[in-house]
Amino acid sequence: MHWVIIANFALQVFYGSFMVFAVLRPEGSAGPLWDRAMDLDPELMAMRRAYALETWVAITGLSLYLGVTEVLPRRLKES
Repeated sequence: MHWVIIANFALQVFYGSFMVFAVLRPEGSAGPLWDRAMDLDPELMAMRRAYALETWVAITGLSLYLGVTEVLPRRLKES
């Protein structure tokens, strides 16, 4: 079950990143928008931001889960 949870978080991070940087991007651009964000359709920008937020939530969840299940037990064992 431990590896299923980690894989689920990792897939969420990958999917969200893929949606933001590959699917929901304006024509002719790749990666961050930088100054092109001002010219982007507000609806597309809102969708990108929603996926970016979902990705950050998954990154935070994965970090917390790994901290509690992997890092903390190792540190407690050392002391």
